[in-house]
Amino acid sequence: MSYIQLSNLVNMYSPEAVFKEIRFTLNLISSEFDTSVIAKAFDTTIDLYEGNYPGYRVCSTEYHDLRHVTDVSLAMVRLIHGTLLDGRSISERHITISLIAALLHDAGYIQEDWDTEGTGAKHTAEHVPRSADFLKRYGVKNGLSDKEIAMGCSMILCTDLALDISAIPFLSDEAEFLGKLLCAADLLAQMADRTYLEKLLFLYHEFKECNLGGYKSAEDLLQKTIGFYEFVAQRIKDILDGYDRLMILHFSSRWDIHRNLYHEAIENQKSYLNQILANPDAAPFEHLRRNGIVRKAQDKYTEKLKVKS
Repeated sequence: MSYIQLSNLVNMYSPEAVFKEIRFTLNLISSEFDTSVIAKAFDTTIDLYEGNYPGYRVCSTEYHDLRHVTDVSLAMVRLIHGTLLDGRSISERHITISLIAALLHDAGYIQEDWDTEGTGAKHTAEHVPRSADFLKRYGVKNGLSDKEIAMGCSMILCTDLALDISAIPFLSDEAEFLGKLLCAADLLAQMADRTYLEKLLFLYHEFKECNLGGYKSAEDLLQKTIGFYEFVAQRIKDILDGYDRLMILHFSSRWDIHRNLYHEAIENQKSYLNQILANPDAAPFEHLRRNGIVRKAQDKYTEKLKVKS
């Protein structure tokens, strides 16, 4: 196959295309894999984010949106596939629970229908336990056992960067490993997104609403993202040393591409960010033009961004 980038493989703006690839990968794991439970959770997630789930409003956070959770879920199944190719055994049921956890790991950002003040960003500090609570209710309603619900919740807790994963109670080594995979998938998916740098504008305003981060401006967040790249690289190395091998195994098997496309995408973004920040007198957002996100943010928020008309 000729040189190709991560964003060329699947239309990540189409939930249907993403689920098709998730199902295809699960069928690579086992031709008899029962994807019906995951399909139901996927449909529920779409309903939740689009405002069609009883008791909840449409998603109001444009960084932590539907595409983010579908991105994470696809990254998760790719890591799982690579893990199995690497010789580790994971049960079908554990895989199913882990993908439900991936789909619902940010459900805590979604506001209840009675909550009409601000956006879901105000729940940033407590969104992880809120997400786990949503999974509990979803699990009870959809026939998951108490043990499966507990496993899914522990996996969601792994996505909280403020938590020490070693302090999280897991029911099994398998659940702990999948929780670490989910943490890695969450970070890899967002930072490999081809519009990651543009979407940082939305993340800045999410932080601003909940008074977290201490960023002076969107430009300040952009500057400090260089350090975040290093933090993420170390975090993933600490919890999942060797993830690079797992992704290469997956892409080699699925696409005959013997490279880690996530790593390449992240490094390309990092290199471009360094390039646009190299000139202290330049307006960095002028160089972030993908999908009209900068203009959309400028229109939505009263704060004037440093972009020429």
